[in-house]
Amino acid sequence: MTKHIVMFKFRDDVTADVRSAAREAFKTGIEALPATISFIRSVHVGFNINPAEKWDICLDSTFDNLDDVKAYSVHPAHKAVAGELMKHIGERACVDFEL
Repeated sequence: MTKHIVMFKFRDDVTADVRSAAREAFKTGIEALPATISFIRSVHVGFNINPAEKWDICLDSTFDNLDDVKAYSVHPAHKAVAGELMKHIGERACVDFEL
């Protein structure tokens, strides 16, 4: 199994209303993807509650292997959801590791 963890930070110029709408749309869209992308084993989106930390959003997902992660990253359904969020993101960090 492969864990795919991605963290996002909004640009400083993104208003609170836009942040709220963008993160909710991202959570709803990403967490609906297993119905479309069958090789997603699990997926969860969480929002940072600790203002002392840098990142705003965390995506935690599980796949059978790294090839599935790579296929997910270019899948049109994923790109549509992620593309909307990325309009507002200043930084992104990712790690993929074996369980």
